[in-house]
Amino acid sequence: MTEKALRLGTRRSKLAMAQSGQVADAVSQVTGRPVELVEITTYGDTSREHLAQIGGTGVFVAALREALLRGDVDFAVHSLKDLPTAEHEGLVLAATPVREDPRDVIVARDARKFTDLPSGARIGTGAPRRMAQLNAYARAHGLEIETVPIRGNVDTRIGYVHSGELDAVVLAAAGLNRVGRIDEVTDFLSVDTVLPAPGQGALAIECAADNAALIAALAELDDPFTRVAVTAERSLLAALEAGCSAPVGALADLLADGQTVKEMRLRGVVGTTDGSTLVQLSTTGPVPQTHDAALALGRELATEMLAQGAAGLMGERAH
Repeated sequence: MTEKALRLGTRRSKLAMAQSGQVADAVSQVTGRPVELVEITTYGDTSREHLAQIGGTGVFVAALREALLRGDVDFAVHSLKDLPTAEHEGLVLAATPVREDPRDVIVARDARKFTDLPSGARIGTGAPRRMAQLNAYARAHGLEIETVPIRGNVDTRIGYVHSGELDAVVLAAAGLNRVGRIDEVTDFLSVDTVLPAPGQGALAIECAADNAALIAALAELDDPFTRVAVTAERSLLAALEAGCSAPVGALADLLADGQTVKEMRLRGVVGTTDGSTLVQLSTTGPVPQTHDAALALGRELATEMLAQGAAGLMGERAH
């Protein structure tokens, strides 16, 4: 007799379905049970407002979490960068699989790189974080660009380029890779130019805190290096009291000597969307061996950033 299928809650977008399908296959392998996708519409999917207007934090995950708590689904898959930093009562982050490429990328007309865009180029992005860093880079290097706020799925965003409405759009490499469109990238943006969103490229597998058997099974998909890195990044975001739509970038790199990981470097940036002011700092130390150590690393860097004026660059802070 076939075991009852596990129900995986997912957003309906092409990207969400693609990444949830990949997780479903992996969960089937570790549990020996079939997994069925349960499509759930979130507020962030139906609202046409820009993320900064609707609050950003949690708009793509609230409906999935409600379904988990009601028992309508057994576990849910989120893009980790969409997940609020505060823990949710009754739920647990059971696994963070190996992270994809965290970088941002450009899809531009005529296969242009960012630095080759024409003067006055219109670049579409929905993220204040990207606007702040692209505009800062342009200011520093004498480039004339205009960042244009956009929303929509991958097809919609790239469509702005194909139609000629925009010269380029900025997207996450991980998302394009997961939907099989990485070949359309015309430029990979160095993290020295644009730090990604905290947790970008990573997935979060969440389930009810009282489902011990499923938590144990999902733990096999957890990558410890990914978890400490994103924990530090999200701790920085939380300590800045900033939501996921704030102009905050963060990335924890694992620094290796050959095959041996030696240290972790955490970098953070906060800036005004016009790029006129950035606070950008980093810290390097031993790889955190515990959850609390990773949290402490993020808080320490956030404290330094706040001391240099980061709070005044973020607009209304999240609470």
